[in-house]
Amino acid sequence: MKRLIPVLLLALAACGAQPAARQAAPTGLTWAVETQPITLNPQQWSQNKARLLVFNQFDALLTRNKDGSFGPWLAKAWKVSGDELTYTLTLRDDVTFHDGTRFDAASVKANLDQFFVEGYNAAVAGIQLRAFKEAKVLSATTLEITLKEPDALFLDFLASPYAGQISPKSLKSAKDLKFGGTELAGTGPFILDRYVPGQELHYRRNPAYTWPPAGAAHQGPADLAEITYRFLPEAAVRVGALTSGQVQVIEGVPATEAGLIKNDPGLTLQTALNSGTSFSYYFNTSRAPFDDQRVREAFRAAVDVDAVLKAVYQGTATRAWSIVGKASPFYDASLENTFGGDVAQANRLLDEAGWKQRDAQGYRVKDGKRLSVRTIASAAFIRDRRDILAQAIQAQVKQNAGIDFQVKIVDQGTAQKALDDNDYEVFENSRGDSDAGAALNLLLPGKGALNRTHFSDPDVEKWIAEASRTSDQARRKELYAKVQRVVVRDKAIVFPLYVPADQIAAQKSVQGLGFHPASGTPASAYDVRIGT
Repeated sequence: MKRLIPVLLLALAACGAQPAARQAAPTGLTWAVETQPITLNPQQWSQNKARLLVFNQFDALLTRNKDGSFGPWLAKAWKVSGDELTYTLTLRDDVTFHDGTRFDAASVKANLDQFFVEGYNAAVAGIQLRAFKEAKVLSATTLEITLKEPDALFLDFLASPYAGQISPKSLKSAKDLKFGGTELAGTGPFILDRYVPGQELHYRRNPAYTWPPAGAAHQGPADLAEITYRFLPEAAVRVGALTSGQVQVIEGVPATEAGLIKNDPGLTLQTALNSGTSFSYYFNTSRAPFDDQRVREAFRAAVDVDAVLKAVYQGTATRAWSIVGKASPFYDASLENTFGGDVAQANRLLDEAGWKQRDAQGYRVKDGKRLSVRTIASAAFIRDRRDILAQAIQAQVKQNAGIDFQVKIVDQGTAQKALDDNDYEVFENSRGDSDAGAALNLLLPGKGALNRTHFSDPDVEKWIAEASRTSDQARRKELYAKVQRVVVRDKAIVFPLYVPADQIAAQKSVQGLGFHPASGTPASAYDVRIGT
């Protein structure tokens, strides 16, 4: 019997009282962030650390709650047809873009159609919008979206940064559309009016803002009159700026500095696990030596992950056991304690794979070639002391198994060229998708936009495809568990290391800070205020 789905999903918030509007205080705030964004266009979003910036300037069509349900935002209600192929969105009629143009069904259609402009964002068009067929404007406030096949991830797309609404006028006029910045007009609570590369972003309050997402702590414009985000990649510099009063908020607090903040009565510290995927090493199976499963298993066995995490993060990191993070409802706990930390096994496997000899430096060699592997990481994506983590792993695999693990941190262009040229052995990645299924669609199918392992398995692809077509969460969990067991346990394609988390430290006078309920990343500054 076909499962029945709700025909009408209405905002719960519409049934109850809304938080009262409050007088916005004429104050500003400076917030130090760990990572400079490589784009400020929400539809090009790829850095989890940039999520808090995106939702200052742009609003999505829906919002996602901690329990996985969806709530209203720019779309105040939506219907899903019985065959799950037609989505009818009822939009707010009181929203304007920062450039003064009206938000309506035609503007949503323009944003959806933009993804299919050649060269704009083929990855999103091919994954998140793979089932999209067309969007029809039925009225100024009604949009009908038709899919080619059911897609359990479509509502998640509508609640993601990718669904951040950009003024069609600026979509056409922006000189650097893919980067965005001050040229793009959104509908969000803040207007970006200054960007200084390598230094800072500055936002001013949108005085017309009256459409926060469901769950917001208040109504009306943001409390802060302005906010400046300073780019301070060095953790000690960020913490020093906070303790000296140069900034009022920082994110990205390393374990080495957490104690200092906790012991300061004038500061607060909050933390939350991210959703999506764990930070993992992905082995490139199309190149030696990781085309040999024994070598992949040996690399993992040579690392005592618990010891490494304790040394680098001083006991604050959460060990990962799967490609899917522990914060996800699809996490498969059966993988815990199934790999890693077995030096004898690592050396036995490498002997079996023919890497029996050692050179003068203690590295294994075969046919005159050293057992060398490289990770080539973009500096723009380095967070959470991942460079220090890599160095600790580098030392362990050399000492325990004679593997030459080379750690290369380069600029974004150089990293992308290495990926495009297939000139690497390890790809490191974590994804902050609210629904981990979106990440698996990108990372694991043979033609996935982020498949850097070059591993392809027909069963894995079949399971991922079925999970994407069904909205039965129990069935999706069952299918994703199968996927996780193949790529982690059976084939050793992925080496999970830790579950990313975000931290926010602030002066006690700063109130309203928190995390996005679904992603675990810092929320936008909409509800932030300076108290007494």
